[in-house]
Amino acid sequence: MTPAGRRIVAAAEELFYQRGITAVGVDLIAEHSGVTKRTLYNRFGSKDHLVAAYLTQRDQRWRSVVRAAVDASGTPAEAVTAPFEALRTWSQTNTRGCAFINALAELPDPAHPAHRIAADQKLWLLNLFAELAAAAGCSSPDTLAARLLVLHEGALATQPLALDTLAQAADLARALTQAGRASAR
Repeated sequence: MTPAGRRIVAAAEELFYQRGITAVGVDLIAEHSGVTKRTLYNRFGSKDHLVAAYLTQRDQRWRSVVRAAVDASGTPAEAVTAPFEALRTWSQTNTRGCAFINALAELPDPAHPAHRIAADQKLWLLNLFAELAAAAGCSSPDTLAARLLVLHEGALATQPLALDTLAQAADLARALTQAGRASAR
């Protein structure tokens, strides 16, 4: 990506995350990134493709944080709940909830390129939970994965309320993982 393209995506990310995708127009993004609208359209073709680029970069960063947390886990059981620890780290600088949940709410059309990226991010996390649960020897890893995803997404959705549901969700995730491992024995 060119330097102008990187500035555009950085400005778009800040604006879309803080104000909402549908509330932000290309004029404002161009102004904040120091480029013309023509440059923005030359680089991305449309606002829809810019939204997709923003979510793609955010997804790559999120997956990197999650993978680092999984890699830092001491045991397979700890790895299962590592995405909750990753969320704790991520939430220190991302305080307006989940950009992917927000995008799914704002862009309900499954054909929208950004909708697909947001949906794929959630499916990736579900599959990761299932893989980690299976590796930890949990019974019914797919069922556990679905439960952990619900807990994770609930913690994300309530994050702007300052209720500290993440700590409670992480505790419950550990308990569910322990129960899954115990019932497999």
